[in-house]
Amino acid sequence: MSVRGSRTTPDGIWAQEVGEGPLVALVHGAMDRSGGMLRVRRVLQSTCRVLRYDRRGYARSLPAGPASSFDQQVDDLAGLLDGRPAVLAGHSFGGVVCLALAQRRPEVVRAVVAYEAPEMWAPWWPGSTPGNEVMAMPDPEDAAEGFLRRMIGDATWERLPAAMRAERRAEGHALLAEMRSVRPPNPPPYDAAAVSVPVVAAFGTETRPHHMRATDDLARTAPRGELRVVEGADHGAHLTHPNEFAD
Repeated sequence: MSVRGSRTTPDGIWAQEVGEGPLVALVHGAMDRSGGMLRVRRVLQSTCRVLRYDRRGYARSLPAGPASSFDQQVDDLAGLLDGRPAVLAGHSFGGVVCLALAQRRPEVVRAVVAYEAPEMWAPWWPGSTPGNEVMAMPDPEDAAEGFLRRMIGDATWERLPAAMRAERRAEGHALLAEMRSVRPPNPPPYDAAAVSVPVVAAFGTETRPHHMRATDDLARTAPRGELRVVEGADHGAHLTHPNEFAD
């Protein structure tokens, strides 16, 4: 296995590449980190060169602080590609980042896999989602804890070591910044009809209706879009169904 090695960019973004072959970039979602993509990476690394990174303000990129705008998220990914064409695979908010780069820089994007990329800016998007609910919380660290309690449950949160809980709470600044960056008065982060590269939009059969609707909208609207369904998966398919996600 060839390892380009872990590195931290001058902007403070931690990244790692392993394997040889076509380049695939794995982009994690909100309140996640590159470690969440390890199971998918292990499936892919025997046939692909796999890039994973902690997005700005998360995990080993925590010192970089939250993104100042959504454009900075896109620029971070473009900088890590460094002009090399790649397949981009994004989970949840990570899918939004991938689709935005595909629209803006199609010459460096071979295709996009977007697993349950949300449409948080759409008028129909429900207000009861974890992302929407934490927007009303004034303290970013409380927002991070509230988000994770919704996603993993109170019991799992309480079992985390105190140091891990503190680190995850510190990521709340990145969480709120990115949630706000894709909502009015900011413009939508991308236009699916203007994404010219192939797009595989996927959702799990056990996920929530709003994720199904957003994914179906993407598959129908992207000119080269297609829909895939992962049987038995919910929003966390990269963790529970890594082989299907990689496929």
